[in-house]
Amino acid sequence: MSLLEVRSLSKNFGGVRALEEVSFELKAGEILGLIGPNGAGKTTCFNVISGLLAPTSGVIYLEGRNLCGLPPYRRAHLGLARTFQNIQLFSGMSVLENVMTGSHLRQKVGVLTALLPIPRVWQAEARVREQAREWLELVGLADKANWPADALAYGEQRRLEIARALAQKPKLLLLDEPAAGLNPRETEELMALLFRLRDLGITLLVIEHDMTLVMGLCHRIVVLDQGRVIAQGLPQEIRRHPRVIEAYLGKEEDYECGHL
Repeated sequence: MSLLEVRSLSKNFGGVRALEEVSFELKAGEILGLIGPNGAGKTTCFNVISGLLAPTSGVIYLEGRNLCGLPPYRRAHLGLARTFQNIQLFSGMSVLENVMTGSHLRQKVGVLTALLPIPRVWQAEARVREQAREWLELVGLADKANWPADALAYGEQRRLEIARALAQKPKLLLLDEPAAGLNPRETEELMALLFRLRDLGITLLVIEHDMTLVMGLCHRIVVLDQGRVIAQGLPQEIRRHPRVIEAYLGKEEDYECGHL
């Protein structure tokens, strides 16, 4: 059984069809790339999968369960987490506190109980804090746990957003352009981190424009153009697919020269 299955997903905004009959599946432990030119419908697809938008038609299954009609927080409880194209951190909180907000989703202490000075509340909070430190260690930010989040460099803020998503303990992590704005060294570090996440058993669905990252990272790739799937397959198949070259990568001779 696939971890994620998207079937005939369509999304209309008035008379504009942003997604049209999009179908693909993602197996547990896989890294799947979702690419396409600007306006192809990639982020709209993420927003529908994560519950920020309702589909016009089609269905989405996570481990065989239909997600349609479930709000984002219910999908998160089922094991789906995401990051955003534009970094969305709590600037008034520390780095550690930002990650802890993700961990709180998994706490079993109710709001009223959390206000009471009882040992099990303190113990639960201590566990959340310790787990948050572990995620910061994984993304290389443990030494900056007490820094204000907005004091981090841009690339570090990207990693912090990933750590906060990981604190939800997801089965499936949706990453929307995680390499955007990163320099080559930071991109290499990001790729190494994503491989570590895969080794931890986290399945990844990645939107990305950096073709070097996509081709080196992903097991399979789905290509969108004008809201439709125009190709899907292995990286070596996608890089030679005529419709992909025409719609997204540019002329074949430009691709050969590395001009993406």
